Amino acid sequence: MPAAFAPLLAQIPLYAERYNWGPKWLSNSIFVGIIVLILILVWTRRATQNIALVPAKPGGQNMAEGIIEMLYSTLVGIVGPHMIARVFPLLATFFLFILASNWFSLLPGVGTIGFTEHRGAFLSAHHLDVPLLRAGNADLNMTLGMALLFMIFWLYWTMTELGPIGFIKHTFGVKGGLKGMAALLLAPLFIFVGVIEIISIAFRPVSLSLRLFGNVYAGENLLHTMSDLGNILNFPKWLAYMMSALIPIPFYFLELLVGILQALVFTLLCAVYIQLSTTHEEGHIEGEGQKHAH
Repeated sequence: MPAAFAPLLAQIPLYAERYNWGPKWLSNSIFVGIIVLILILVWTRRATQNIALVPAKPGGQNMAEGIIEMLYSTLVGIVGPHMIARVFPLLATFFLFILASNWFSLLPGVGTIGFTEHRGAFLSAHHLDVPLLRAGNADLNMTLGMALLFMIFWLYWTMTELGPIGFIKHTFGVKGGLKGMAALLLAPLFIFVGVIEIISIAFRPVSLSLRLFGNVYAGENLLHTMSDLGNILNFPKWLAYMMSALIPIPFYFLELLVGILQALVFTLLCAVYIQLSTTHEEGHIEGEGQKHAH
């Protein structure tokens, strides 16, 4: 990395900054999360305030129904019809919150308005000590909190669906309906695979949180670098001002795409994890069907 870029990247810390006022837990990323949550609640309230079978005019209800129907049809194909009613509220909330938070962070003023002692002309600043707003998912505490919350629900759904003994059999048991000597010979292999599965389960909160955090934080750095590229290259001031407004525009469209992709990736991975741990063996399903048939 060229040495000229090091001071710029150092201006965007990995951690969320805390204000000098308010409670100690309140950071600029948590503040954005609260704003996004309120906006989602207001939007859903307005969209469902006067529900009609056929809306009189296009508006919030049509948009909300389209988003929910798209999510439902996607998730039911992964988790299955027997689990969708239980898991859909949480997974849909994750998608809406992550998407809204990612797109909210692209609004003008996020990361560029705040508190500083380095003041310039016309209320401008050469450097912000504490930005008033910062992308909610640029805080690892936020993404890790969502990942841990999902794992708590995942454990609850898995235990209620399979039970502790069923989960152990599902993880370490011999698959494929093998019995007799073949099952006995392959048991050590499936036990080893089960140990690997337990290790992967333990790392799921880390991978879920770091993937989302890393992409959002990288987007912050990308936009900041493109906005300040003229100053980094020591171009004339008038040209640097023009570049700061024009060069980031294509990257804003890229970040719009990244924002929705990361929301989908987080939500779909959660759905896949649920499907992997709550899907019964084919023989078990057939046995249940015959039992109910009799």
